[in-house]
Amino acid sequence: MNIDIKLHKNDLPDDLKLGNVIAVDGEFMGLDVRRDPLCLIQISTGNSDAHIIQFDRSNYKAPNLTKLLIDEKITKIFHYGRADLAHIKHYLKTETNNILDTKIASKLARSYSDNHSLKALIKEFINIDISKQFQNSDFGGQLNQAQLKYCANDVVYLHKIHSELIKILERENRIELYNQCLKFLKTRVDLDLAFFRDDIWSH
Repeated sequence: MNIDIKLHKNDLPDDLKLGNVIAVDGEFMGLDVRRDPLCLIQISTGNSDAHIIQFDRSNYKAPNLTKLLIDEKITKIFHYGRADLAHIKHYLKTETNNILDTKIASKLARSYSDNHSLKALIKEFINIDISKQFQNSDFGGQLNQAQLKYCANDVVYLHKIHSELIKILERENRIELYNQCLKFLKTRVDLDLAFFRDDIWSH
């Protein structure tokens, strides 16, 4: 697949129209929210495109992106949104509204598998074996073409994957469970940011 990749410095352009359903992902310097800064946000409309925002980390001023994330009328599809939402809330100082999540959907729908990685989902539903070679690379500096393509792959397939997972959830009568999990996702992020990392439901 040829992907139209555009790199934007600091924020999305003022006149960019991305539609009402977008896929969103973030890249950080690590998984500790307070230690490891948010470097990039990538967005796709699902039409073989990827818009990658590289932040000015001295201020994280991105009003166009923030407006998009908080907009209740725009659906955002994540894969393991828990990590992305925590970094977004901490660094961009904004909530993200109207969220879907392919990892949660996969864990509920694909009980026939113990692998719910994005790579596994792309292989199953898109029949493409993507490379995750640059998953653990430095996204804090100058980005090369391989890194940009890796970022694009993280969002460009999410619309199709989510659609296929919804079919299974509906067939197996698990769609309401999925919806209830999505309602709890923001609370799970707030628990993470308050350092409650353990399963609060465990004994």
